[in-house]
Amino acid sequence: MAQPVPVTVFTREDCHLCEEARETLETVADEEGIALAVDERDVDADPDLRERYGDRVPYVLIDGSPAFKFRVDPERARRKLRAAV
Repeated sequence: MAQPVPVTVFTREDCHLCEEARETLETVADEEGIALAVDERDVDADPDLRERYGDRVPYVLIDGSPAFKFRVDPERARRKLRAAV
């Protein structure tokens, strides 16, 4: 079985777009049979992250590479996750 694909989601509390982004990623991964290793990072808990990502959440890295900002497109997510397996 393949290793889980590392996904980092930079988020903040009460962020509906952040919840939507994670749900979209999980749905696409389930449909593709791809395991995810999701690491959520609260940008407000770290001054460096807040400065770097501030108003650009959710910001998503797939396998360490920038993938999405604000919204996750399901078809692009599908291609990026397949490529990372």
